[in-house]
Amino acid sequence: MNYTLLIYESPADFALRTDQQKQQAYWTAWSRYAQALREAGVLVGRAGLQLPETATTLKLRNGERLVQDGPFADTKEQIGGFFIIDVPNLDVALDWSARCPIGPGGTIEIRPALLPSG
Repeated sequence: MNYTLLIYESPADFALRTDQQKQQAYWTAWSRYAQALREAGVLVGRAGLQLPETATTLKLRNGERLVQDGPFADTKEQIGGFFIIDVPNLDVALDWSARCPIGPGGTIEIRPALLPSG
């Protein structure tokens, strides 16, 4: 079954991406995690996302498009990226999530994919 691991990062976590002293360790940890998923044969897809400030939010109201720059929610954590893994069950998805190199302010949301109907 496919599970999506949604990686939520704090502003401090996002700052690690460009901090000259810490960015190499940040990116190396994520590369190693992705490599472990690949080697285990469970990686389906992945993507890191640019900073929340680069987001555009679209709402549809009565057929009208309402476009807003930036993320919709004003929260302390924003989605920094995702992994899609193919594992037998939630327990295995949780095990892989626990290995994820999120920072102390981060959170991982594990969500099963919808199964095709019919």
